[in-house]
Amino acid sequence: MKREYDFSKAVRGKFFRKGAELNLPIYVDSSMRKRLERIAKRKGKPVAELVNQLLKKDVELLESLA
Repeated sequence: MKREYDFSKAVRGKFFRKGAELNLPIYVDSSMRKRLERIAKRKGKPVAELVNQLLKKDVELLESLA
């Protein structure tokens, strides 16, 4: 890294896009990933779809407890 950067020609908000969606990367450990991949393959679904279903159920459960 440089000690100083020249921002004199910078443009504020140059890459800002109103309404842009941000997809968060979510990382699981390798053993959990392998288990999820096996289950998804058995069910014939993509891993992302399986994980979303699991998370939706868990969030509903957590919200019902609050």
